Amino acid sequence: MRRFPRYGSRTGSPADAAMAALTVFALCSGSWLLRDAAGTQAPPQPSAAQAGAGLDGRTGGRERAAVPALPPSPPVRIRIPAIRVDAPLTGLGLTSTGSLDAPPTGRRNLAGWYAAGTTPGEQGTAIVAGHVDDAAGPAVFHRLGALARGSTIEVDRRDGGVAVFTVDAVEAYPAKDFPDEKVYGAARRPELRVITCGGPSSPATGYQGNVVVFAHLTGSR
Repeated sequence: MRRFPRYGSRTGSPADAAMAALTVFALCSGSWLLRDAAGTQAPPQPSAAQAGAGLDGRTGGRERAAVPALPPSPPVRIRIPAIRVDAPLTGLGLTSTGSLDAPPTGRRNLAGWYAAGTTPGEQGTAIVAGHVDDAAGPAVFHRLGALARGSTIEVDRRDGGVAVFTVDAVEAYPAKDFPDEKVYGAARRPELRVITCGGPSSPATGYQGNVVVFAHLTGSR
């Protein structure tokens, strides 16, 4: 498990800092992976060419131009055309141990977002997560590691709008060296992280790391 700050439209406030010490995030353990999956093709991993040198979550990553932040509105669907993702989103809370809960197993084309945090399009860092596979085969974010910089992510919102993000980087991290602040840190612009399992895996341990997509808001409609 690792620290996972709660975020809202006032990311970086003293209240957020206090909550960060109490909240942890676990991915690729327990129900995130049904480890007896048979015959599942290994998910692609991001290449060095897709890494984002200089990304810093504390300052909103590279200071590229971004469009104005959107008002809060829960997300209902995520689309990533380059890897053929078109999936509903469900709100995720925390378990009794303080870990981020997982989307229900058995629903392979379902992703989740951290519902106590920033909504996609708001100023700050919004978090979306989903399974890479399960016992039946590839799941919603199986091809996340194949995503390229410059790709588009669209998030449908409950208010009827669509938040459009551009991918800045796609990176993979071993669990023991996961860069919490870089991934979850406060941002001055609207940013999105999309996370799934990645790295080497075995039946005994499951996946040994995470694939993380870094993106920022570049449009809306």
